[in-house]
Amino acid sequence: MKIGVFDSGVGGLSIVNAIKSALPESGVIYAEDKKNVPYGNKTPEELYELVLPILNTLSIQGCNVIVIACNTVSTTIIDKLRSQLSTPLIGVEPMVEKAVQITKSGIITVCATPTTLGSERYKSLKKQFAGDLKFLEPDCSQWAYLIETDQIDRYIIRGIIGDVIQQGSDVIVLGCTHYHWIEQDIKQIVGDHAVILQPETNVIAELKRVLKLPG
Repeated sequence: MKIGVFDSGVGGLSIVNAIKSALPESGVIYAEDKKNVPYGNKTPEELYELVLPILNTLSIQGCNVIVIACNTVSTTIIDKLRSQLSTPLIGVEPMVEKAVQITKSGIITVCATPTTLGSERYKSLKKQFAGDLKFLEPDCSQWAYLIETDQIDRYIIRGIIGDVIQQGSDVIVLGCTHYHWIEQDIKQIVGDHAVILQPETNVIAELKRVLKLPG
């Protein structure tokens, strides 16, 4: 059994690690697009032209399922990609529903790219689940590039995360897989003031469902 995983850069490797840990019998093929990273400011049309050929290659390589480990792609063009591929696609998207379920302060932070935050899918998730809750969407537009190039400035992270904690946010949603690599840094900043959410567990559960594996 082969599982394809795609992301623009190193972000998706966190998903790869989670899959290898949970499904060690599976073979994982990872594909990335380093020359065009970051994706977070690209239009859906640009993303489609970049991503479809890569997914076609993973399909030709015999992948039984492909995980699109990119919130930007998943929230903008996954339906269009599905219409062009016979291989099942599993996406990742900001965990709005879970955040709404666990917040006590009613203030949720979503750290994501500009394209994800502007997508119809993200707006739909908020409309469906958020009600009157307050959403903070800080400017994290440079994070993916800084993480990709190993230039992350923890002072910048501390400033952004510290600000949302001061505003009363008790849930922080990581809506970009690149940000998984600084999850521990964020946890150190927030302490017990906020819960951090990211979708690796959800991806594993969906893979088991699609591949008809025991839960």
